[in-house]
Amino acid sequence: MKAKTFVTFACTAFLWSCTVQKQLQKTAQQYVLNDPALQTAHVGISVYEPATDKYWFNYQGDKYFVPASNTKLPICYAAMKYLGDSLVGLTYKEYSDKIVFKGTADPTFLNSEYKSQPVYNFLKNNYNKKLEWDYSNWDDDALGNGWSWNDYLETYMAHRSPLPMYGNLLTVKIITADSFQTTPKYFQTQWMTFDSELHPAVTVTRDLFSNKLSVVKGQTNKLTITFHPDLKTIEKLLSDTLKKEISFQVNSETKSLIHSQPTDSLLKPMMHRSDNFFAEQSLLMVSNEVLGYMNNAKIIDTILKTDFKDLPQKPRWVDGSGLSRYNLFTPQDMVAILNKMKNEFGMERIKNILPTGGTGTLSNYYVKDSGYIFAKTGTLSGVVALSGFLYTQKGKLLIFSTLVNNHNASASGVRRAVEKFIEGIRQNY
Repeated sequence: MKAKTFVTFACTAFLWSCTVQKQLQKTAQQYVLNDPALQTAHVGISVYEPATDKYWFNYQGDKYFVPASNTKLPICYAAMKYLGDSLVGLTYKEYSDKIVFKGTADPTFLNSEYKSQPVYNFLKNNYNKKLEWDYSNWDDDALGNGWSWNDYLETYMAHRSPLPMYGNLLTVKIITADSFQTTPKYFQTQWMTFDSELHPAVTVTRDLFSNKLSVVKGQTNKLTITFHPDLKTIEKLLSDTLKKEISFQVNSETKSLIHSQPTDSLLKPMMHRSDNFFAEQSLLMVSNEVLGYMNNAKIIDTILKTDFKDLPQKPRWVDGSGLSRYNLFTPQDMVAILNKMKNEFGMERIKNILPTGGTGTLSNYYVKDSGYIFAKTGTLSGVVALSGFLYTQKGKLLIFSTLVNNHNASASGVRRAVEKFIEGIRQNY
């Protein structure tokens, strides 16, 4: 009797699984694959139920796609695992007459979003000691592999550095036709060209690897740009901020720690507004924590060989932000990473970090599903991605990933098509 019951249950489960796959195939065709915005695009969809370890639906789930900012999902996992509850903002060694310190790539240092600044207070309050910065744990470049070089001034492409300050951005305020202010104030002296006749719209610019600033005519006012954080600029900017000379040091041991912010206070804005700078610096912080130095490529290689060695398909992963089109992940990879996050850190923490409907980058989407979907968006020209968690009407927890490449429609049109598909899953199961 028990054997017969088991066989009956197994057959029922199998038939239900087949029915769901057919229904989702029909829904995917109706809302996504046959949508005018996606008919000529490449699409990958995976829907997985962790409770049964079963895929409900796979459409090209094992194929590679450019994931755009879905790349922040593996970054978020690594940060949650290796950065602890609070960020290490500085390591140092104190002597009788000096303090030798190392940066950790912490992007919250002197960032206006964070009112409490323990690292700044520590450096400022040691006014009677010399300060020596050891930059020997920095082993990377300011710009990422495959980034679009002509976006180097854009705020979404703030340059990477071992000791970021002010978000590695500078802002110019035009006071009068021949008067201006910069934030940080250090850059007030870095002007090469300023034309007082350039009104009403102006654009602040600089050369690729220089912080010599110019103002040129613009169609709209563009007054906040990246600055180039070469080692000398970092040293001078920190000296100007602390009103104290900073000198260089190399190859010292700095074992004492200054913690800066709760880790999730960095990860939440990183995921809610898809902050590229926070993502890049988070990856460098993980590298510093795990390897003892900051190198993007080497920490990615390490994570792929350890934490992500069992991913369904081996990704090509090159940066933290997803700005690079060299990145290639499959929908099944994204599902596997999200499942690892759930298993290792729990859904309550994840819900606090990922945006839900009506918030963050989902502010105009999934509004009626707020509190039931928690997901990360991704957008580049021709790329729309969405991967995350979904609670259905019947209380089932699903993990999904939809990756769309090479579309030639509006990004909002593609997102609406995917939204109909995801909402259909929630309402029907």
